[in-house]
Amino acid sequence: MTPAFAGIALAAALPMLLAFNQTPAATLYNQLLAIAGWGAALLLWARHTPGWRAGLKSPAASALALLLAAPMVSVVWRHLPASLGFSATAVIGTGLAVLLIAQGLPRELRSHAAEALCWGLLVAGLLNIVVSLVQVFIPGLADGDVIARSGIPGRAVSNLRQPNHLASLMMWAAVAAVFITEKRQWRQALPALLFACVFTVVLSASRTGFIGIGMLALWGIIDRKLSRGARLSLLATPLMLGVSWLLISLWSAESGHAFGAASRLSEGAGSPSRLAILRDAWALTLANPIFGVGWGEFNFAWSLSPFPTRPIAFFDHTHNLPSQLAVELGLPWAGAVLALLGWALWKAWRGALRDDEDTPLRRAALMIVLTIGLHSLLEYPLWYAYFLLPACFAFGLTLPADAPARPAGPALWEILGGLLITGCAFALWDYHRIVVIYAPAEDAAPLGQRIATGQHSVFFSHQADYAAATSQPPGPLALEAARRTAFNLIDARLLMHWSQSLEKTGDTQGARFLADRLREFRNPTGDNWFASCEDAASAPAMPQCQPASGVVDWRTLR
Repeated sequence: MTPAFAGIALAAALPMLLAFNQTPAATLYNQLLAIAGWGAALLLWARHTPGWRAGLKSPAASALALLLAAPMVSVVWRHLPASLGFSATAVIGTGLAVLLIAQGLPRELRSHAAEALCWGLLVAGLLNIVVSLVQVFIPGLADGDVIARSGIPGRAVSNLRQPNHLASLMMWAAVAAVFITEKRQWRQALPALLFACVFTVVLSASRTGFIGIGMLALWGIIDRKLSRGARLSLLATPLMLGVSWLLISLWSAESGHAFGAASRLSEGAGSPSRLAILRDAWALTLANPIFGVGWGEFNFAWSLSPFPTRPIAFFDHTHNLPSQLAVELGLPWAGAVLALLGWALWKAWRGALRDDEDTPLRRAALMIVLTIGLHSLLEYPLWYAYFLLPACFAFGLTLPADAPARPAGPALWEILGGLLITGCAFALWDYHRIVVIYAPAEDAAPLGQRIATGQHSVFFSHQADYAAATSQPPGPLALEAARRTAFNLIDARLLMHWSQSLEKTGDTQGARFLADRLREFRNPTGDNWFASCEDAASAPAMPQCQPASGVVDWRTLR
């Protein structure tokens, strides 16, 4: 195993395995590890890639380049907090770099790089299978640092802490297992590996994962380049799903433990709240068709617009990639990005149809892209670096540069890789200025001082602003902090404190308007706050007890 091979494998695997986290961002360390890991991979592969200019002209790279501009445009034009703009730009920029270096790899190294990626995904999958078994069957062993605790009885969440993320990792691990066992002639191991992945999908109770199992079976039907044993194993995955379901049902009935998949599917194949959020997102798109609401502003615009039949959960994403791009970027910009991605997928599909020695590589890489693409129609995995970056690398492997890359020297990739590693180290230090706000040590400085320090954070100042907005007395300082942190996520507590700060600064209409939005969410925090309105005889009613006299444009609340 060469250092370059190990670099890709570790970059793909390690972020999926890290359980340790600190409040308030549960997956931040996983994402920083992903960016630093792929930065190291850029360093290790720099001298193996002759150039990048030809790859930059590919449709996938052009799509990412269009997206790369979006966060900072919103910072300059839409007043998106710089901390959010910097973070998004770093992740998208890393994705573009990973895509370009994969596209630029010479043919003799592409299979080597693909195998490294698949080994990383397979190892991450197998170890998270062990984590998932512990979470469901012996949850007492989950310590939260090495093995994450599942907060959902009867369901596995892996060390990524989300059932849908676990299901997507299992799909990637299954694809990786097919590629490795075919390449290494270990075909007898494939049925057991696929069964383990399918069994874990059932433990996750992810409906997206169940659809993904259908994609594996479809792969077995259409890919005649695979061995007979591999095709039969893939075709058997729906049967594996049935057997897994039966085994876990019998265990649940015998032990009395919850069976998460059964209760999950009893809700139906679809999700009413997801359909409702798509409906609301489309309404916002129609109201802002040309320029959208702005990158990173869907949560802000949706939460602060009247939607009487809105889902009562606080959503910061539409859970659908095309819808998210359309509502935030506007139809022209989003349409260009989606058209370029569609063109790139078509080119990847055409390349996968060619019959040569690279066909298995291209088809496995395309399956990695398609499975996460399916997930992106129902969730938002590509907003997480540990999914985006491997997906970009796999996409690059399906899309070699149309023209031979001109030698450009390794300096660009070495500099960029070093910057990514250094930047992640800085971000780790920067984040600890936020951690001490929410989890202070015994000798920590006073809360106000910790908040003030955190508000100077480069990447995470919005997290400090949340603490300022919800812990400081209502007034001008808390109001400014609320306006900034609202771009990250608006919840019931923030709406309540934000409304109080508007009322204290004389904007009674705005205060009532925010209170009206809080009522729409029907949240216990809001219900408790509004309880005083029912007992106005014992104390003067707060202004928020009365509805606003009109609609306030959400843009004026920035």
